[in-house]
Amino acid sequence: MTTSRAPQGDDTIRRVLEDTTTWAVVGLSTNTARAAYGVARVLQEHGKRVVPVHPTAPTVHGEQGYASLADIPFDVDVVDVFVRSELAGDVADQAVEIGARAVWFQLGVIDESAAERVRGAGLDMVMDRCPAIELPRLATS
Repeated sequence: MTTSRAPQGDDTIRRVLEDTTTWAVVGLSTNTARAAYGVARVLQEHGKRVVPVHPTAPTVHGEQGYASLADIPFDVDVVDVFVRSELAGDVADQAVEIGARAVWFQLGVIDESAAERVRGAGLDMVMDRCPAIELPRLATS
């Protein structure tokens, strides 16, 4: 259950999941124990290109990593955020700067002010949700 009060109905979630291809996953590393690793694999299994964004820029799941969103030399549809809530707003602002179409804050990542800025810039925003949960849920609804 979400603790966010932000508007993000199934239509927005479905649009982000169905109408996008390239997902920059901020916080994705080679650490298989981290949630980002498993979620990135699920995204790939659903046909998404996953781009790791991590200060060490590791290659993960066969995809070259980048140290920052600004370093990615191609368009990104969604910025999927696996950082603490207090850092998420900066990542959201960077997503707007690079021209992403959507920002997705993972479970437990909540920043209402950042979400408002993202929506104000015309991007879709999903907060305190996980695509690995939402993909099968929406497939059956």
